[in-house]
Amino acid sequence: MVLGSSFAAAAVTVLPYVIDTGGGTMPGTVLLLAASPVGKGRLVDAASVLPVLAAVPPAVLSGTDTANVVELADPLEPQAVLTRLRAAAAAPGPLTVYVTGQLQLDRRQRLPHLALARTTPSTARYTAFPWHWFREELRLRPAGATTLLLDLHADAETWELLRGTPLDAGRGNAVHGRIAPPPSRRTVAAPAYMKAVATILRSGVRPPAEQLHQQALARIAPESAGTDLVLSTPGPAAGDPHAALTAAVQSGRHLEADALAAGYEQAAVAAHGPASEEALHWAEVRADLAMFAGDAARSCRTWLTVATLRLNAGQAADSPAVEAAADRAHHQWGQVRDPAGARELGAALAVLRGRVPGRREGALDHVQRQLRQLQTQG
Repeated sequence: MVLGSSFAAAAVTVLPYVIDTGGGTMPGTVLLLAASPVGKGRLVDAASVLPVLAAVPPAVLSGTDTANVVELADPLEPQAVLTRLRAAAAAPGPLTVYVTGQLQLDRRQRLPHLALARTTPSTARYTAFPWHWFREELRLRPAGATTLLLDLHADAETWELLRGTPLDAGRGNAVHGRIAPPPSRRTVAAPAYMKAVATILRSGVRPPAEQLHQQALARIAPESAGTDLVLSTPGPAAGDPHAALTAAVQSGRHLEADALAAGYEQAAVAAHGPASEEALHWAEVRADLAMFAGDAARSCRTWLTVATLRLNAGQAADSPAVEAAADRAHHQWGQVRDPAGARELGAALAVLRGRVPGRREGALDHVQRQLRQLQTQG
Protein backbone atom coordinates (compact mmCIF):
# COMPACT_ATOMS: atom_id res chain seq x y z
CA MET A 1 0.00 0.00 0.00
CA VAL A 2 1.36 3.39 -0.99
CA LEU A 3 1.33 5.89 1.84
CA GLY A 4 -0.36 9.19 1.12
CA SER A 5 2.08 12.04 1.58
CA SER A 6 2.00 15.81 1.37
CA PHE A 7 5.73 15.51 0.87
CA ALA A 8 5.42 13.96 -2.57
CA ALA A 9 6.74 15.86 -5.56
CA ALA A 10 4.30 18.33 -7.06
CA ALA A 11 2.21 17.00 -9.90
CA VAL A 12 3.23 17.96 -13.40
CA THR A 13 1.11 20.86 -14.60
CA VAL A 14 -0.15 21.35 -18.15
CA LEU A 15 1.88 24.07 -19.83
CA PRO A 16 -0.23 26.93 -21.19
CA TYR A 17 0.16 26.49 -24.92
CA VAL A 18 1.71 24.16 -27.47
CA ILE A 19 3.06 25.26 -30.82
CA ASP A 20 3.43 22.41 -33.33
CA THR A 21 5.15 23.26 -36.59
CA GLY A 22 4.83 19.75 -37.90
CA GLY A 23 8.40 18.61 -37.26
CA GLY A 24 9.26 15.14 -36.14
CA THR A 25 11.68 15.97 -33.34
CA MET A 26 10.81 15.73 -29.65
CA PRO A 27 9.14 18.95 -28.44
CA GLY A 28 11.21 21.37 -26.45
CA THR A 29 10.11 23.11 -23.28
CA VAL A 30 10.70 26.77 -22.42
CA LEU A 31 10.30 28.42 -19.02
CA LEU A 32 10.28 32.22 -19.02
CA LEU A 33 10.73 33.56 -15.48
CA ALA A 34 10.95 37.27 -14.69
CA ALA A 35 10.83 38.31 -11.04
CA SER A 36 11.70 41.28 -8.88
CA PRO A 37 10.28 42.86 -5.72
CA VAL A 38 7.51 45.42 -5.77
CA GLY A 39 8.49 48.77 -4.28
CA LYS A 40 11.75 50.39 -3.29
CA GLY A 41 13.65 47.09 -3.06
CA ARG A 42 13.46 46.59 -6.83
CA LEU A 43 16.84 46.70 -8.57
CA VAL A 44 15.73 45.68 -12.07
CA ASP A 45 12.50 45.94 -14.05
CA ALA A 46 12.60 42.22 -14.82
CA ALA A 47 9.11 41.82 -16.28
CA SER A 48 9.80 44.45 -18.95
CA VAL A 49 11.65 41.81 -20.97
CA LEU A 50 8.68 39.46 -21.27
CA PRO A 51 6.86 41.29 -24.10
CA VAL A 52 10.09 41.18 -26.12
CA LEU A 53 10.54 37.46 -25.46
CA ALA A 54 6.86 36.82 -26.14
CA ALA A 55 7.37 38.22 -29.64
CA VAL A 56 9.83 35.40 -30.39
CA PRO A 57 8.29 32.27 -31.95
CA PRO A 58 8.24 29.51 -29.31
CA ALA A 59 10.14 27.11 -31.56
CA VAL A 60 12.94 29.68 -31.82
CA LEU A 61 13.00 30.17 -28.05
CA SER A 62 13.44 26.42 -27.71
CA GLY A 63 15.59 25.68 -30.73
CA THR A 64 13.32 22.76 -31.62
CA ASP A 65 10.57 22.18 -34.20
CA THR A 66 7.83 22.23 -31.56
CA ALA A 67 7.76 23.97 -28.23
CA ASN A 68 5.77 24.10 -24.97
CA VAL A 69 6.12 27.46 -23.22
CA VAL A 70 5.24 28.66 -19.72
CA GLU A 71 5.63 32.24 -18.56
CA LEU A 72 5.92 33.48 -14.97
CA ALA A 73 5.77 37.26 -14.55
CA ASP A 74 6.55 38.64 -11.07
CA PRO A 75 5.30 35.55 -9.20
CA LEU A 76 4.33 35.96 -5.55
CA GLU A 77 5.10 32.57 -3.97
CA PRO A 78 8.25 30.38 -4.08
CA GLN A 79 6.11 27.21 -4.13
CA ALA A 80 4.32 28.41 -7.27
CA VAL A 81 7.65 28.84 -9.03
CA LEU A 82 8.79 25.45 -7.76
CA THR A 83 5.69 23.73 -9.14
CA ARG A 84 6.20 25.24 -12.58
CA LEU A 85 9.92 24.46 -12.57
CA ARG A 86 9.18 20.82 -11.66
CA ALA A 87 6.66 20.57 -14.45
CA ALA A 88 9.15 21.93 -16.96
CA ALA A 89 11.97 19.72 -15.65
CA ALA A 90 9.77 16.62 -15.92
CA ALA A 91 8.95 17.22 -19.58
CA PRO A 92 10.89 15.15 -22.10
CA GLY A 93 13.06 16.81 -24.71
CA PRO A 94 15.33 19.86 -24.47
CA LEU A 95 14.59 22.45 -21.79
CA THR A 96 15.56 26.13 -21.98
CA VAL A 97 15.09 28.32 -18.91
CA TYR A 98 15.24 32.10 -19.29
CA VAL A 99 15.58 33.82 -15.90
CA THR A 100 15.55 37.59 -15.40
CA GLY A 101 15.59 39.13 -11.94
CA GLN A 102 17.61 39.98 -8.87
CA LEU A 103 19.49 37.99 -6.27
CA GLN A 104 19.41 38.49 -2.51
CA LEU A 105 20.83 36.54 0.43
CA ASP A 106 18.69 35.11 3.18
CA ARG A 107 19.90 36.41 6.53
CA ARG A 108 19.98 32.99 8.19
CA GLN A 109 22.20 30.98 5.85
CA ARG A 110 23.44 33.68 3.46
CA LEU A 111 22.44 31.65 0.41
CA PRO A 112 21.44 33.32 -2.88
CA HIS A 113 17.71 33.56 -3.56
CA LEU A 114 15.82 34.88 -6.57
CA ALA A 115 13.74 37.74 -5.16
CA LEU A 116 10.00 37.56 -5.88
CA ALA A 117 7.31 40.23 -5.77
CA ARG A 118 6.90 40.20 -1.95
CA THR A 119 10.58 39.75 -1.07
CA THR A 120 12.32 42.13 1.32
CA PRO A 121 15.84 41.78 2.77
CA SER A 122 14.45 40.49 6.06
CA THR A 123 12.01 37.96 4.51
CA ALA A 124 14.12 36.48 1.68
CA ARG A 125 14.30 33.02 3.28
CA TYR A 126 10.51 32.69 3.17
CA THR A 127 9.39 34.88 0.25
CA ALA A 128 12.18 34.41 -2.32
CA PHE A 129 13.06 31.38 -4.44
CA PRO A 130 16.22 29.62 -3.18
CA TRP A 131 18.70 29.46 -6.04
CA HIS A 132 19.75 25.93 -5.11
CA TRP A 133 16.22 24.76 -5.95
CA PHE A 134 17.14 25.24 -9.63
CA ARG A 135 20.03 22.84 -9.17
CA GLU A 136 17.96 20.34 -7.22
CA GLU A 137 15.00 20.28 -9.62
CA LEU A 138 17.09 20.09 -12.78
CA ARG A 139 19.55 17.45 -11.59
CA LEU A 140 17.48 14.46 -12.80
CA ARG A 141 17.33 15.69 -16.36
CA PRO A 142 19.50 13.97 -18.99
CA ALA A 143 23.01 15.37 -19.20
CA GLY A 144 23.22 18.07 -21.86
CA ALA A 145 19.44 18.50 -22.24
CA THR A 146 19.11 21.74 -20.24
CA THR A 147 20.21 25.30 -21.02
CA LEU A 148 19.82 28.30 -18.70
CA LEU A 149 20.07 31.88 -19.95
CA LEU A 150 20.35 34.29 -17.04
CA ASP A 151 20.18 38.07 -16.66
CA LEU A 152 20.54 38.77 -12.96
CA HIS A 153 21.24 41.81 -10.81
CA ALA A 154 22.62 41.45 -7.29
CA ASP A 155 22.30 43.60 -4.22
CA ALA A 156 25.52 44.70 -2.50
CA GLU A 157 25.77 41.73 -0.10
CA THR A 158 25.08 39.15 -2.77
CA TRP A 159 27.45 40.83 -5.20
CA GLU A 160 30.33 40.56 -2.74
CA LEU A 161 29.56 36.89 -2.11
CA LEU A 162 29.29 35.97 -5.80
CA ARG A 163 32.57 37.64 -6.68
CA GLY A 164 34.26 34.80 -4.80
CA THR A 165 31.66 32.02 -4.97
CA PRO A 166 30.28 30.99 -8.38
CA LEU A 167 26.54 30.69 -8.81
CA ASP A 168 25.82 26.95 -9.03
CA ALA A 169 23.12 25.94 -11.50
CA GLY A 170 23.87 22.23 -11.43
CA ARG A 171 26.02 19.59 -13.04
CA GLY A 172 25.35 18.79 -16.69
CA ASN A 173 23.51 22.04 -17.53
CA ALA A 174 24.70 24.69 -19.98
CA VAL A 175 24.57 28.11 -18.29
CA HIS A 176 25.09 31.46 -20.03
CA GLY A 177 24.38 35.01 -18.97
CA ARG A 178 25.55 37.74 -16.65
CA ILE A 179 25.20 39.00 -13.10
CA ALA A 180 25.25 42.80 -12.85
CA PRO A 181 26.31 44.77 -9.76
CA PRO A 182 23.77 46.90 -7.89
CA PRO A 183 22.64 49.94 -9.90
CA SER A 184 23.16 53.40 -8.50
CA ARG A 185 20.80 54.46 -5.72
CA ARG A 186 17.20 55.20 -6.64
CA THR A 187 17.76 53.67 -10.08
CA VAL A 188 15.95 50.64 -11.47
CA ALA A 189 18.09 48.87 -14.05
CA ALA A 190 16.89 47.38 -17.33
CA PRO A 191 17.47 43.69 -18.20
CA ALA A 192 19.75 44.66 -21.08
CA TYR A 193 21.33 41.23 -21.60
CA MET A 194 18.01 39.37 -21.88
CA LYS A 195 16.56 42.06 -24.15
CA ALA A 196 19.60 41.61 -26.38
CA VAL A 197 19.00 37.85 -26.42
CA ALA A 198 15.35 38.39 -27.34
CA THR A 199 16.24 40.87 -30.08
CA ILE A 200 18.67 38.40 -31.65
CA LEU A 201 16.08 35.61 -31.49
CA ARG A 202 13.42 37.78 -33.15
CA SER A 203 15.39 37.31 -36.36
CA GLY A 204 13.77 33.89 -36.45
CA VAL A 205 16.93 31.83 -35.92
CA ARG A 206 18.38 30.58 -32.65
CA PRO A 207 22.15 30.19 -32.85
CA PRO A 208 23.92 27.73 -30.53
CA ALA A 209 23.58 28.90 -26.92
CA GLU A 210 27.22 29.90 -26.51
CA GLN A 211 27.15 31.92 -29.77
CA LEU A 212 23.86 33.56 -28.73
CA HIS A 213 25.46 34.48 -25.41
CA GLN A 214 28.51 36.05 -27.05
CA GLN A 215 26.35 38.06 -29.44
CA ALA A 216 24.25 39.38 -26.54
CA LEU A 217 27.36 40.34 -24.56
CA ALA A 218 28.71 42.25 -27.55
CA ARG A 219 25.48 44.24 -27.79
CA ILE A 220 25.54 45.35 -24.14
CA ALA A 221 29.31 45.85 -23.87
CA PRO A 222 29.20 49.66 -24.07
CA GLU A 223 26.90 49.96 -21.04
CA SER A 224 28.21 47.06 -18.94
CA ALA A 225 31.76 48.43 -19.21
CA GLY A 226 33.27 45.15 -18.08
CA THR A 227 31.70 45.29 -14.61
CA ASP A 228 29.40 42.26 -14.95
CA LEU A 229 30.16 38.75 -13.78
CA VAL A 230 29.91 36.71 -16.97
CA LEU A 231 28.40 33.23 -16.74
CA SER A 232 29.43 30.76 -19.43
CA THR A 233 29.40 27.04 -18.69
CA PRO A 234 28.96 24.67 -21.63
CA GLY A 235 27.07 21.41 -21.32
CA PRO A 236 28.84 18.15 -20.43
CA ALA A 237 31.70 17.01 -22.63
CA ALA A 238 31.63 13.79 -24.60
CA GLY A 239 32.39 10.84 -22.39
CA ASP A 240 30.75 12.32 -19.29
CA PRO A 241 29.70 9.31 -17.16
CA HIS A 242 26.35 10.93 -16.40
CA ALA A 243 25.47 10.78 -20.10
CA ALA A 244 26.18 7.03 -20.10
CA LEU A 245 23.92 6.61 -17.06
CA THR A 246 21.16 8.56 -18.78
CA ALA A 247 21.39 6.34 -21.85
CA ALA A 248 21.23 3.18 -19.72
CA VAL A 249 18.18 4.37 -17.78
CA GLN A 250 16.34 5.50 -20.90
CA SER A 251 16.80 2.04 -22.45
CA GLY A 252 15.68 0.26 -19.26
CA ARG A 253 19.13 -1.10 -18.31
CA HIS A 254 18.73 -0.19 -14.64
CA LEU A 255 21.09 -2.84 -13.22
CA GLU A 256 23.82 -1.74 -15.61
CA ALA A 257 23.32 1.91 -14.65
CA ASP A 258 23.55 1.12 -10.93
CA ALA A 259 26.66 -1.02 -11.41
CA LEU A 260 28.33 1.78 -13.33
CA ALA A 261 27.47 4.36 -10.65
CA ALA A 262 28.56 1.96 -7.89
CA GLY A 263 31.98 1.74 -9.51
CA TYR A 264 32.34 5.51 -9.51
CA GLU A 265 31.13 5.65 -5.91
CA GLN A 266 33.66 3.03 -4.75
CA ALA A 267 36.47 4.89 -6.50
CA ALA A 268 35.41 8.17 -4.86
CA VAL A 269 35.22 6.54 -1.40
CA ALA A 270 38.71 5.05 -1.86
CA ALA A 271 40.18 8.35 -3.04
CA HIS A 272 38.34 10.86 -0.85
CA GLY A 273 36.46 9.05 1.93
CA PRO A 274 32.77 8.09 2.37
CA ALA A 275 31.68 11.56 3.55
CA SER A 276 33.42 13.44 0.73
CA GLU A 277 31.34 15.40 -1.77
CA GLU A 278 32.66 13.16 -4.53
CA ALA A 279 31.44 9.99 -2.82
CA LEU A 280 28.16 11.53 -1.66
CA HIS A 281 27.41 12.73 -5.18
CA TRP A 282 27.57 9.16 -6.50
CA ALA A 283 25.50 7.90 -3.56
CA GLU A 284 22.84 10.47 -4.50
CA VAL A 285 23.02 9.36 -8.13
CA ARG A 286 22.42 5.75 -7.01
CA ALA A 287 19.42 6.88 -4.95
CA ASP A 288 17.98 8.49 -8.06
CA LEU A 289 18.73 5.39 -10.13
CA ALA A 290 16.84 3.25 -7.60
CA MET A 291 13.88 5.60 -7.95
CA PHE A 292 13.97 5.30 -11.76
CA ALA A 293 14.10 1.50 -11.38
CA GLY A 294 10.99 1.57 -9.19
CA ASP A 295 12.82 0.47 -6.04
CA ALA A 296 11.51 3.07 -3.59
CA ALA A 297 12.83 1.21 -0.53
CA ARG A 298 16.41 1.21 -1.81
CA SER A 299 16.12 4.84 -2.85
CA CYS A 300 14.77 5.82 0.58
CA ARG A 301 17.48 3.87 2.39
CA THR A 302 20.20 5.50 0.32
CA TRP A 303 18.86 8.99 0.95
CA LEU A 304 18.70 8.25 4.68
CA THR A 305 22.36 7.20 4.55
CA VAL A 306 23.35 10.32 2.63
CA ALA A 307 21.58 12.62 5.10
CA THR A 308 23.15 10.87 8.08
CA LEU A 309 26.64 10.99 6.57
CA ARG A 310 26.29 14.70 5.93
CA LEU A 311 25.07 15.36 9.47
CA ASN A 312 27.82 13.25 11.02
CA ALA A 313 30.37 15.16 8.94
CA GLY A 314 29.23 18.36 10.65
CA GLN A 315 26.89 19.79 8.04
CA ALA A 316 24.04 21.85 9.45
CA ALA A 317 20.57 20.32 9.67
CA ASP A 318 19.15 23.23 7.65
CA SER A 319 21.82 23.15 4.94
CA PRO A 320 20.36 22.64 1.43
CA ALA A 321 22.04 19.28 0.83
CA VAL A 322 20.89 17.82 4.17
CA GLU A 323 17.33 19.12 3.82
CA ALA A 324 17.13 17.81 0.25
CA ALA A 325 18.32 14.34 1.28
CA ALA A 326 15.78 14.17 4.13
CA ASP A 327 12.94 15.39 1.89
CA ARG A 328 13.78 12.85 -0.80
CA ALA A 329 13.99 10.02 1.74
CA HIS A 330 10.57 11.11 3.01
CA HIS A 331 9.07 11.20 -0.48
CA GLN A 332 10.47 7.79 -1.45
CA TRP A 333 9.24 6.29 1.83
CA GLY A 334 5.76 7.30 0.77
CA GLN A 335 6.13 5.04 -2.28
CA VAL A 336 7.13 1.86 -0.37
CA ARG A 337 4.43 -0.78 -0.78
CA ASP A 338 5.64 -3.43 1.66
CA PRO A 339 4.31 -2.65 5.18
CA ALA A 340 7.22 -4.36 6.95
CA GLY A 341 9.78 -2.47 4.88
CA ALA A 342 7.87 0.77 5.35
CA ARG A 343 7.84 0.29 9.15
CA GLU A 344 11.60 -0.32 9.23
CA LEU A 345 12.42 2.67 7.04
CA GLY A 346 9.82 4.83 8.79
CA ALA A 347 11.47 4.30 12.15
CA ALA A 348 14.80 5.48 10.71
CA LEU A 349 13.11 8.39 8.96
CA ALA A 350 11.47 9.49 12.22
CA VAL A 351 14.90 9.66 13.86
CA LEU A 352 16.22 11.70 10.93
CA ARG A 353 13.21 14.03 10.93
CA GLY A 354 13.86 14.68 14.60
CA ARG A 355 17.19 16.13 13.51
CA VAL A 356 16.16 17.58 10.13
CA PRO A 357 12.59 18.95 10.25
CA GLY A 358 12.98 20.71 6.87
CA ARG A 359 11.20 23.79 5.59
CA ARG A 360 7.71 22.29 5.62
CA GLU A 361 5.98 22.21 8.97
CA GLY A 362 4.76 18.89 10.33
CA ALA A 363 7.25 16.52 8.68
CA LEU A 364 7.95 14.54 11.85
CA ASP A 365 4.25 14.46 12.78
CA HIS A 366 3.47 13.07 9.34
CA VAL A 367 5.98 10.22 9.75
CA GLN A 368 4.66 9.36 13.19
CA ARG A 369 1.03 9.31 11.99
CA GLN A 370 1.88 7.04 9.08
CA LEU A 371 3.87 4.72 11.35
CA ARG A 372 0.86 4.34 13.63
CA GLN A 373 -1.24 3.48 10.59
CA LEU A 374 1.34 0.91 9.47
CA GLN A 375 1.18 -0.86 12.83
CA THR A 376 -2.34 -1.99 11.93
CA GLN A 377 -1.23 -3.54 8.64
CA GLY A 378 0.17 -7.00 8.17
